[in-house]
Amino acid sequence: MIGQASAETLADTLVAAYRNSALIEQNRAVLRAADEDVASAVAQLRPVVQWIAGHTISRKEGATTLRTTSLGLSAEMVLYDWGRSQLAIDGAKEQVLATRQALVAIEQDVLLTAAQAFFGVREATEQVALQQNSVKLVSQERQAALDRFEVGEITVTDVALADAQLAEGQASLAAAQGDLEVARETYLAAVGKKAGTLSAPPPLPKLPKNLDAARAIAQKNHPSILQAQRTAAAAELAVAAAAAERNPSLSGSLSAEIVGMNNAETGGYDQPIDGSVGLSLSQTIYSGGSLSAAHRKAMAQRDQARASLLNVARQVSQQVGTAWSNISVARAQIGAIDQQISAAQQAYDGVREEASLGARTTLDVLDAEQSLLEARADKITAEANLQLAHYQLLAAMGLLTVEHLKLGIPTYDPSQYYNAVRNAPRTSKQGESLDRVLRAIGKGN
Repeated sequence: MIGQASAETLADTLVAAYRNSALIEQNRAVLRAADEDVASAVAQLRPVVQWIAGHTISRKEGATTLRTTSLGLSAEMVLYDWGRSQLAIDGAKEQVLATRQALVAIEQDVLLTAAQAFFGVREATEQVALQQNSVKLVSQERQAALDRFEVGEITVTDVALADAQLAEGQASLAAAQGDLEVARETYLAAVGKKAGTLSAPPPLPKLPKNLDAARAIAQKNHPSILQAQRTAAAAELAVAAAAAERNPSLSGSLSAEIVGMNNAETGGYDQPIDGSVGLSLSQTIYSGGSLSAAHRKAMAQRDQARASLLNVARQVSQQVGTAWSNISVARAQIGAIDQQISAAQQAYDGVREEASLGARTTLDVLDAEQSLLEARADKITAEANLQLAHYQLLAAMGLLTVEHLKLGIPTYDPSQYYNAVRNAPRTSKQGESLDRVLRAIGKGN
């Protein structure tokens, strides 16, 4: 009971993979960078304020040295650009939503890889136990063959056959142990920690009522499809933004400057204050064809995004169909293998009994034992394939997430960082809020 209580469940494995994944952390940073693109687009509608300070010394031959010191403040702002900046903001927001879905897709990949590693270690462990039991049985058969050889019931050939079968079993055991070590290394890479004692998998997830229902769920929920939809929407906005580049732009400017210079006549230091306010309306009349080329390029990229959306939807549909078929195949295999094991067990028991009466040879016994071993090994593999196929189907439907699996751990909130930076924070209060967000996701000091 103690060993069972301390065993790691599949849920433990998935939680560890989610928490330890460097790939997820990498793509969270990619998302935060996309969030900053929204802030950059918002900043285009705000004034640009600059201060300028200067000091010059000039002297002409026969004239007094002139010293001039200036300090100025200027501000410039786009007042109206006929929608260009707003289109840029909307496009950046769509890219943020697309990147969020990309992060969900990465989460699914990480969890599916972890589940595959879990089932891999479980299968390899069971195969080792099966081969160990086989070596034990063949050792007993070999000893029985030696005993019968000593009393003259069988020949040395029967003993040699038992020796060969034992050596083959030991080789298979060594291979199974090697496969287990490889599976453990795969688990370490996928989960971020070594595999301990793994408990039996939980009950299989519920399936939709049919394949069409599964495909409908996938088309609605799969993050790759949702990402492609957002990317297509961003591409549509990019076309409108490229067209808007032909529109005029109205800007306003404000400047003030204090200029101090020495006065040769009075010997004093004059400090006049200069100021100006201005409006500027501009529009590109001819750009050598660059605006037209940019517009055509945006339309081509929009067509690319639309085609990509269709392609992704088809790929997801294929993934659902493949996973559904794998479940059906694994179930059919398990049913057939159960019958095979029952028949092989009955044959093995009968051959052993007949061999003890001298009606069967040692080779017959070894062949019957090998058939039973292969059937049991096939069942272990089929059961692992069935379990994995269910989680592959969940991933294909877009449901292999921490939230849907109800793993009971805090998850990353992508809106938290976005809300902190979407208005391009500048003040210390906003900066402190941003620092708290960074510390909450483990990136602060």
